[in-house]
Amino acid sequence: MRAILIALLMSGWAFTAAADALDDAVTAYSRGDYATALRLLWPLADQGHAIAQAQLGHMYLKGEGVPKDDVEAVKWYRKAADQGLAGAQYNLGLMYAKGEGVAENDAEAVKWYRKAADQGLAMAQTNLGLMYAKGEGVAENDAEAVKWYRKAADQGLAEAQSNLGKMYGNGEGVSQNDVQAYLWFNLAAAQGNAIAKKNKAIVEKKMTREQIAEAQKLSAEWRPKE
Repeated sequence: MRAILIALLMSGWAFTAAADALDDAVTAYSRGDYATALRLLWPLADQGHAIAQAQLGHMYLKGEGVPKDDVEAVKWYRKAADQGLAGAQYNLGLMYAKGEGVAENDAEAVKWYRKAADQGLAMAQTNLGLMYAKGEGVAENDAEAVKWYRKAADQGLAEAQSNLGKMYGNGEGVSQNDVQAYLWFNLAAAQGNAIAKKNKAIVEKKMTREQIAEAQKLSAEWRPKE
C-alpha cells in the first residue's frame, strides 16, 4: 500500500511539474524568449506531452527560435494529432491542404479537419465545410458544407457565418432565404469581415423593409451556442 501511495504521489508531482514547465514555456514564448520556451518544451515533447509537441510544431512552422522547417512542423503536429489534440489535427490538415512539409493531399486534409471538427473546433468545421463546398478531397456536397459551416457559425466564427450567408443567398445546400443570408452576413460583418459586409449590402438591396427588420431582429437576438 505504501509503495502504491508513493507511486501516486510521484505521478501527481510529475504532472504538476510538467504543467508548471508548460506554463513557463508559454510565458517565455509570449514575451518572445524562444530559447527559453524551446528549452522547456523539448523534454515535455519528448515525453509525449501533446501541447508541447504542437507548440514545437508551430515554432518550426514559423521559424521561431529554430530554422523554419515545415517537415519538422508536420512531424510534431502529427505526434500531437495522433494523441487527439484538436488544434494539432487542424494544423496537420492545413499542412496537407497546402502541401507544406508533406505532399499535398486533400483527402488527408479532410481526414484531419474532420477529427478536429468532431471535437468542436470551429476553424476545422469551417475548413471541412469549404472542402465539401469545393469538392476537394471529398465528393462535392453543399448540404454537408452548410452543416459544417453552421456548426462553426453557431459558435460565432465570422468566416463560417459569412460562408453560411453565401449558401443561403445562393440557395446552395439549403433553400434560398435572403433573411437568413442577411442575418449571417450581418453577424460576420459586425466582427469586421469585409466580404460579409460587401455581401450584406448586395442582399439588402433585394429585400423589403419588413425582411430587413426581421433579419435585424434575429441578429439582435442571436447568441452563440455552447
